[in-house]
Order: sequence, then C-alpha cells, then structure tokens
Amino acid sequence: MNFFAKLKQYPKIGLVILAYVAFIGLGMPDGLLGVAWPSIRTGFSIPLDAIGMFLTSLVIGYMTSSFFSGPVISRIGVGRVLAISCGLTGIALLGYTFVPAWWMMVLLGTVAGLGAGAVDAGLNTYVAAHFSEGLMQWLHASWGVGITLGPLIMTMGLTATNTWHTGYRIVGGFQLALAVCFVLTLAMWTDGEKPAGSAEEPKKLTDYKTPMRETLRQPQVWVSVLLFFMYVGAEGALGTWIYTLLTESRGIAPTVAGFWAGSYWATFTVGRVIAGLFAKRAGVNLLVTGGLVGALIGATLLIWNPSETVNLIAVAVIGFSIAPIFPAMMSGTSQRVGDHYAANTIGMQMTATGLGTMVIPSLMGVLARQVSLEVIPVMLLAVYAGLFGLYLLANKIKIAK
Repeated sequence: MNFFAKLKQYPKIGLVILAYVAFIGLGMPDGLLGVAWPSIRTGFSIPLDAIGMFLTSLVIGYMTSSFFSGPVISRIGVGRVLAISCGLTGIALLGYTFVPAWWMMVLLGTVAGLGAGAVDAGLNTYVAAHFSEGLMQWLHASWGVGITLGPLIMTMGLTATNTWHTGYRIVGGFQLALAVCFVLTLAMWTDGEKPAGSAEEPKKLTDYKTPMRETLRQPQVWVSVLLFFMYVGAEGALGTWIYTLLTESRGIAPTVAGFWAGSYWATFTVGRVIAGLFAKRAGVNLLVTGGLVGALIGATLLIWNPSETVNLIAVAVIGFSIAPIFPAMMSGTSQRVGDHYAANTIGMQMTATGLGTMVIPSLMGVLARQVSLEVIPVMLLAVYAGLFGLYLLANKIKIAK
C-alpha cells in the first residue's frame, strides 16, 4: 500500500505509468497466439484454419466493447472500466488453459476481446483527454513492447514446461494484477475527471455525456472512423503478408525474410518512441501527413522491386513511417469531431480497427489468390493514398455546433 500511497502524491505520473504498463499488457496476448498455435491445434485436434474461428470471436468481443466504451465510461468512469476489463481479460486467458474443448476456448475468446477492447478504448480516451500528443505516442509504443514480449514469454514457457499453458497463465496473471492496480487507484482516475467544466479545471473529453445517437448523426464522426478502418487494415496487412510476398513471390531466403518481417514491428515501435519526443512541437497533422508520405514512398519502393535490398529497406521505411499515425490521429480526434463527440467517437474508432484488421488483409489475400501476390504492395499503396486524401478531407469538414 505504500507504493500506491506514493503514487497518489504524484497522480499524473502514477496514471501515466499504469497506462503504459496496461498497454504493454494489451500487446502481450497478441504476441502469444502465433507461437502457441501449433501446440494449441495439436492439443485440441483441430485443423490449421480453425484459428479463423478464434480470431473472429476475439474481434467480435473487441468491437462490441470498444463501440460502447464512450457511454460506459461516462456512466461508471474510466478507472472502473479498466479494472473490470483487465479482470475479464485475465480470467479469459487463464480459462484457455483449463477448458477441455475447443468451442469453450472460442467462447472465452469473446470474453478476452471484450476486455481488450474496453482497455484499448478507455486508455485512448483518457490519454487523449488529459495528456499530450507525445505521451500518446509512447502509450502506443508500449503496445509494441508488449507484442514483442508475448512471443518471448510463450517461447520460454514452451521450452521450460513443454506446454502452451504456461505462457497464457503468466500473461493472464499479469492482467489480473493490473486489475488489482486499477482497483487500488480508482480515486486517482476519478480525481483526474473533475471538476467538470469548473473555473479551476477545463472540461475534459470524459466529462461530456453526449448520447450515442447524436454522435452517430455527425458526418465528421464517420469520416474519422473510416480513417482508422483504413489505417489499421493497412498496418495489419503488411504484417500479415510481407513474409509470404518476400519468400513466395520474390525468392528471398526465409531466414532473411523472417528477420525483416519481424523487424517491421521493431521499427514500428522505435518510430513511436522517437515520435513521442517531437510530437508536441510537430503537432498531430504533421505527424500524420509526414508519416503517410513516408508510407507512400515505402510502398512505391516495394512495388518497384529493383533488388532484394530495396525490398527490405521498403519494409523498414513503411514500419518507421506509419508508427506515429495511429496515436496522432487518436490525439487529434477532438479537433476533427469536436469535444462533445470525441469520447464516443474514440470508441467507434477502436471498433473500426477491429473491422479493418479483418477486412483489408483478407481482401488482399483473396485478390492475391486470384491475381498474384504482387497485387499486395499495389493495394497497400492505394490504401495509403486513399487514407491521405481522406485525412485532408476530415480536417476540412466543419464541426457541427
């Protein structure tokens, strides 16, 4: 309790630390599944493509909780949402390791998705309302740390105990510990939300109680949501398909392609750490437009394909360039849609990320099968070009009073 008492003496520092640790925890489960999947499907005697069923259940839960996060946060507060959500995620991750049937694990995937979506939307809303653009960049860099740690934890667990259960139990226990931390610091999160609109403290995004139906009627809200659908779809698409493109279509050695495919997320994380240093000075618009210019250059290099080295440079350029875009767009939500609609819109944006993660990489896969794997960088360039135009449009739409 002494630790939490000290945190309460420095509430902003304490909340930032907890937010970063929570985002590390948010990324960890995403990094577990890829390493664990061969052992999971062997244990449950299920086919290779059964992973689609599990991922769908995760996304359904994620989209549901993130969509309704705005109204729920306004009703019960950010702290309670985070505590409940981390608890749900921890229970689901531990539950994976005890259920006897595959369909039960799929159902628990929905529970894990509900928890992850609420944590993601809740923390993004709170940081956008209370902290700077630089801290938002570092918040999302923390997710990169988590998704990097996940495979390491699962690999060590498989090596030491010869079962995928160990990795999920470690991360599940970490989530439950986070839930306890949020419970013990509930007063700090509440203090950060008051007094609403008083002379001492300007009104925060989390103070508005705008009905969701009113938010849904705003055109600028839907444009903002589409931005996140396109961005996250492109981000996930490159991570999903780059290894296959480099090895099966361009003849690059699997070890080399694997290294650079993995380094995509590393350069991505480094990009967010560096962006955090300059975010306040640069501003969200420069971070987004500059990142998209870099992404367009990288995608063009990937299409050009003059040599193996240029292919690998293109992947690094794209990963580094797109890194600041998501957190910068998140910080700029209120600028695009207005303070009254920002909290609800952030939840809708997080819902769109789940949909984009499913739709755009899947569509690229369908077209690649019908045409060629070389269609993937062309589609990537098209998505980034469309995103650039849509972002310029979003900044021109007048906010409804």
